[in-house]
Amino acid sequence: MLTYATWQEPTTNFEVDESYKGALEVLRWSYAQYGDEIVYACSFGIEGIVLIDLISKVKPNATIVFLDTDVHFKETYDTIERVKANYPQLTIILQKPKLTLEQQKAQYGDELWKSNPNQCCDIRKIKPLHEALSGAKAWISGLRREQSPTRQQTNFINRDDKFKSIKICPLIHWSWKDIWRYVSKHNLTYNPLHDQGYPSIGCEHCTQPAFTLDDLRAGRWQGTGKTECGLHE
Repeated sequence: MLTYATWQEPTTNFEVDESYKGALEVLRWSYAQYGDEIVYACSFGIEGIVLIDLISKVKPNATIVFLDTDVHFKETYDTIERVKANYPQLTIILQKPKLTLEQQKAQYGDELWKSNPNQCCDIRKIKPLHEALSGAKAWISGLRREQSPTRQQTNFINRDDKFKSIKICPLIHWSWKDIWRYVSKHNLTYNPLHDQGYPSIGCEHCTQPAFTLDDLRAGRWQGTGKTECGLHE
């Protein structure tokens, strides 16, 4: 088994086929390698919806973790409930931070996402993911190379120094059109905010509509200079 401690560059060559662009083959390899010791950390955005459907074909009872910051859009929570109904065998865990919003306010001040968004992400996303991955050997992410310049070098299998884990990214070769083509073809449920100008959906206070597809993450942390929550840095 390939782990963080035993890391060496993978020699497995995954065929980038026309239908799945390697994603299904990568998932089959991942679950064969790690079984129940791999977690999919899902934001339930449109890429997540595709990955959940693909994962269900490989391991119907897979574990899916959602980092529940307590400040997501209502539409996101509603989407999760619909996904649960559509894939009843999946184990979907809502991973919460140690601090409630009130405790965070008392310690760091009100609306920390405005005064120090990096610290807010650390408390409400990064630390909870560390906890979620504590018993796992690997995790799955919906990163695509097309999403941003910082993601263009992402590989199918990556050594993740931040979380001391193996990070699997099955969708690296998928385009925005590929994602939506798959959702339409299979009539998948998805977050309705995508139809309201939100290509990338995070926490409610830090996400705005983006009016250009040249930068699919332009609506995140507008005006702060921040481009990542820290999970993939």
